[in-house]
Amino acid sequence: MAKTTPAEFVRQVQVETGKIAWPTRRETITTTIMVLIMTTVLSLFFLGVDTVIGNLVKFLLGLAK
Repeated sequence: MAKTTPAEFVRQVQVETGKIAWPTRRETITTTIMVLIMTTVLSLFFLGVDTVIGNLVKFLLGLAK
């Protein structure tokens, strides 16, 4: 494998960076809002599941006394 000079490496990085399809401001904001909504919904879901399972375990342990 041929060695690449630092100058050639920087040039290749600049060429590759030019190929990136950067999201628009609107796309970034929309995606951020969707992530926040989904994170909130999933955290509430798992809170509910955890509460139900916790109460079930307490109930079952209470039967063992």
